[in-house]
Amino acid sequence: MKRVLIHSLIFSPDGVSTAYLYNDIALRLQERGYEVVALTTTPHFNIVPEQVEKQPMHWKVWGLCKESNYHGMRVLHVPQKKFKSTALRMLGFVYWHFVSFFIGLGIRHVDLILSPSPPLTIGLLNLWLARLKGCKVVYNVQEIYPDILKLKGGMALKVLRWMERKVYNGSDAVTTIDKVFYDTIVGRFKEPSRLHIIPNFVDTELYHEVSGQELENLRMRWANTDLSNDTDTIKLLYAGNIGHAQSWEPLIELADRTRELNVEYIVIGEGAKRDYVASEIEKRGLEMLHLLPYQPRELMPAILSYSDASFIFMAPESDTDGFPSKVYTIMACERPLLVLSGENTPIVNFLKDKGCAKLITEQDFGKKVDEMVTWLKNVTREEMKEMGRKGLAEIEAKYTKEKVTDMYVELVDTLTK
Repeated sequence: MKRVLIHSLIFSPDGVSTAYLYNDIALRLQERGYEVVALTTTPHFNIVPEQVEKQPMHWKVWGLCKESNYHGMRVLHVPQKKFKSTALRMLGFVYWHFVSFFIGLGIRHVDLILSPSPPLTIGLLNLWLARLKGCKVVYNVQEIYPDILKLKGGMALKVLRWMERKVYNGSDAVTTIDKVFYDTIVGRFKEPSRLHIIPNFVDTELYHEVSGQELENLRMRWANTDLSNDTDTIKLLYAGNIGHAQSWEPLIELADRTRELNVEYIVIGEGAKRDYVASEIEKRGLEMLHLLPYQPRELMPAILSYSDASFIFMAPESDTDGFPSKVYTIMACERPLLVLSGENTPIVNFLKDKGCAKLITEQDFGKKVDEMVTWLKNVTREEMKEMGRKGLAEIEAKYTKEKVTDMYVELVDTLTK
């Protein structure tokens, strides 16, 4: 039996999108006859107690490595914490690379190593591992580094560009998630045939529109929050990281400008900008803008179905370098999107011809808020429902878990013949 090593900063039971993505890829490879071993960290990005309870970790090497079992797969975890201190985070990052490299050396008979970015450094680490183990390497570009860092020059940029060239040209295959990413990096390859487009995907068994008792259970769960019980309000939702990759000033201004409209805004998650959003809510008295903590993954279909639409406001300084995977889950639950992003960015190029999103590419702050206010004043619920139906049809045609994970299996089959 051929063995695939998934070497990733994030894997089950961590509760973030990259973990869920690679969990499903791992399961598909296992279904197709591969033995899969995962080398990762202990949960620290988004710890979901229910998931940790289902996948208990036990010390394999005290202080260095824990082990768990995920659907019959061996998962090795290097301990990590989400430190507030930048220095401690960097130290933990370096520690994980060092320890995981030597653990990886001890995993025998590996035929292929698969890993996602970020970080770029894991791609370089895997080239060294592959050379010592005599196996193939696939590197998956989820975010383009070092571009996303917006460095202006200097030694750090030179080192990262050197590392990028090594990873791209040393890997047996590199995958990226859309045509914009492909066009951005294909010129950095000596052999462009090594670069493949494999999109992200959604588990349509989990993510689908729900109604009835599931929605009632959610309302009961949220009974003690400050959410309105008014079923007539248009509810706009954001669920995910509240960080620097998103633009929060337009949301604050939009909520301020639409006080007289029947619109409610719900932001779910944690992150570096959460305190900013909370302080603006209090300062401006934005009673229809609500902040909730991370919610369990299994509640997300009900949460998305509770909303009328989801919004994603990309930060202009980074909107060309990433694609939020939540787009797929929103579409799978038959909900439209309200998106702020620049022209020719991954999210705009993906959504522009699908009829399931209101796309605003205006760069002037006042004008784009005006455009959102106008849309909210005029859009009807039936129009939003039709947008949602179009989004679901697109997902079912091209972006289901089954269709896309098969693309990974086919690539691995080709490389390990």
